[in-house]
Amino acid sequence: MARAFGGPNKYIQRAGEIDKLADYLAPLGKRALVLIDRVLFEKLSERIAKNCDDKLDLHFERFGGECCTSEIERVRAAAAEHRSDILVGVGGGKTADTAKIVAIDTDARIVIAPTIASTDAPCSAIAVRYSEHGVYEESLRLPRNPDVVVVDSALVAAAPARFLVAGIGDALSTWFEARSNIESRTDNYVAGGFPATEAGMAIARHCQEVLMRDAVKAKVAVEAGLLTRAVENIIEANTLLSGLGFENCGCSAAHGIHDGLTVLEEVHGLFHGEKVAFGTLCLLMLENRDRGEIEAMIRFCRSVGLPTRLADLGIVDDVPAKIGRVADAACRPGNIIYATPVAVTAPAVRDAILALDALSRSID
Repeated sequence: MARAFGGPNKYIQRAGEIDKLADYLAPLGKRALVLIDRVLFEKLSERIAKNCDDKLDLHFERFGGECCTSEIERVRAAAAEHRSDILVGVGGGKTADTAKIVAIDTDARIVIAPTIASTDAPCSAIAVRYSEHGVYEESLRLPRNPDVVVVDSALVAAAPARFLVAGIGDALSTWFEARSNIESRTDNYVAGGFPATEAGMAIARHCQEVLMRDAVKAKVAVEAGLLTRAVENIIEANTLLSGLGFENCGCSAAHGIHDGLTVLEEVHGLFHGEKVAFGTLCLLMLENRDRGEIEAMIRFCRSVGLPTRLADLGIVDDVPAKIGRVADAACRPGNIIYATPVAVTAPAVRDAILALDALSRSID
């Protein structure tokens, strides 16, 4: 049977590695546009420039905050003016996605240096475009993955623990959505779509095992300002294992419900992974999985501080109507929710979300 596997050319994770970024850029080109998250711009632009030699021409841009059409066009124009042959995304998932899109548009090489482990975006050839107000618009399948992903684990561990927890929420979906795709016989996102490889399925499953083993320990350590083996393992699970797992196996209703949730103003202050974690619980309900599995995942989410009820998402008024809107948006034609191995309709999705909320509220 045909199959395919994709991923970044190199993945490096080590404390202090941001200071060696030039070593990974030099073999790829001579002119790099470095797109950096707003809150880290001054600190990291100076640090990166200090550790680059004169052979590399660096141009720094401050990320606008949203991977939307206007920001993509702005960065593309800056890259064209600089004649950049490398695009570097330094920051979170939306910074990474913007850098990936512009690199593909300008035929530049791609280097991603995540400063938080809140999503699995850095390693993939997938980018998600939103409106300027954070409403999901589309997922783009890019023709190539990043050339290099450089993770400075000391930087990641120094970020507020909520970012790491959000990444745990995003990674929690990886195995459950892989299972959905395997059961529905849906192709993955590699080279136009192929059945998952044994390697892809094994990585997705191991991602889940690492989360169950190390997530709570990692959260406690990061809250105490510590970089432990558990923290390093969770950074890898959130970034590499989840990234490889979802790209090589596929997404389903966990991300589909996330996409639907973005139509509600109440959730715009939540991180991607927080919404995906709730979507994962709803996926299990939609698929009518064993009650013990659903309850175990509810308890796991609570143990690390992820939302398990609609109230945790700030959805407390006019709930049935709002969840109806979420379900309608999630079930738009072509959405990834249809990789779920059950009959998917907007009423079924609405009722699964409401049923999950009711079950979660019944658990002490």
